[in-house]
Amino acid sequence: MRVLWPVWRRLARRGLRLAGRALAGVAVLVLAPVLALATLGGLAGLTATPAVLLGAALGVFASIFFLGLLLLLPRPASRLPRWLRALAILGVEALVVWQVAAATLAPLRDALPPPPVAGQRIWELSTGSRLAYVVRKPKRSRGLPPVVVLHGGPGRADLGGDSAFFGALAADGRPVYVYDQVGAGRSSRLADPGGYSLTRDLDDLEAIRLRLGADRLVLVGHAEGALLAAAYLARHPGNVDRLVLSSPAGLRPAPSGAALARLDAAQNRRLALSLLHPRVLAASALLQANPAAAHSVVGDAELDARLAAYHRLLLPARRCGSGAAPAAVTGAYANLVRRPIPSWIGEGISGSPAPTLIVKGSCDYQSWSSAAGYRAIMPASQLVYLRGAGHDAYRDRPGPYLEAVRAFLAGRPLSPHTGELPPPDFQGPP
Repeated sequence: MRVLWPVWRRLARRGLRLAGRALAGVAVLVLAPVLALATLGGLAGLTATPAVLLGAALGVFASIFFLGLLLLLPRPASRLPRWLRALAILGVEALVVWQVAAATLAPLRDALPPPPVAGQRIWELSTGSRLAYVVRKPKRSRGLPPVVVLHGGPGRADLGGDSAFFGALAADGRPVYVYDQVGAGRSSRLADPGGYSLTRDLDDLEAIRLRLGADRLVLVGHAEGALLAAAYLARHPGNVDRLVLSSPAGLRPAPSGAALARLDAAQNRRLALSLLHPRVLAASALLQANPAAAHSVVGDAELDARLAAYHRLLLPARRCGSGAAPAAVTGAYANLVRRPIPSWIGEGISGSPAPTLIVKGSCDYQSWSSAAGYRAIMPASQLVYLRGAGHDAYRDRPGPYLEAVRAFLAGRPLSPHTGELPPPDFQGPP
């Protein structure tokens, strides 16, 4: 044993050194894409030139990855030539860098231009926006304020489906207008994605009111569209007749990942894997620092297609049970650019006498407080709770949803939820 002890000790030390070297090598390999993305974000504040941005990021990745391989691949035995290790390292380096460069530089599949829907028209607004819209006019006009439908997302538009559904309100004597907001669906995109904002959408909505020649509007807003409706009320209180806030986005920023909690482990895994693409990661890193730089690298149609695939995987979180996917056309940059929620919205609608209907589904992934917050500060508001409805409540329970909206617009009594706490069967966050 005494004879073997020195041998075992030397082997143990050698094993520990190799294990430590291997762990260090793996850590450096993992660090390579992280530093490459950090390089993109750092340079985006200085330039939007794709060749400079991607060239620098790939250079950083290649350099750091090479260092990781030096640590990870052991030196060959003394009887083997040293060039063998160098050849192995260079071979692995060339293969990996070539694959990463190809995936980063090659454009993703573009989204096909959506075909026009029945009755589609175009507004050329004074704001510079070119918006696609559909109007459903009543057979007999009663001189009532028009209904304008504001889709959610932001940037997630379904002009055909929404005009077919909400167009039914025209039977009650009101013209109904459904449109794709700028940057979404069949409407125009901005050359600089940094221009997408709540202010731009508000200016477009006011330009629409002036185009229609309407003194007052009935606004039906879904999700982020409900926040837009509330902001319009805060800015133009005299121009709003009634509000319908459907699964409204809250007046305060919501915690991220709420929708993911409604997905199972396999669905979350597929969703995460859909984002692990070098070109998608590059666009995400650039978006955080400089949307114009991201746009110069990844175009609208390309990123629209990727986000559409992501939303298809996310659909189970939006619905209560199974159902066909809506034919939504998402504007990726309009959706992904940061949109802070200004405090003046809550201040402006607090105490508003505008009659307001709030619709909340039992399995909406957004918090109960996102809807209850409006009811708490708007004295003329009512909250209708729909069992068996998710975030897209009007798709899950179209009959009860439309019945509640029609009754509200006609001034008929509803059966609202009056408690401060959510019902026991509510499945979302408090």
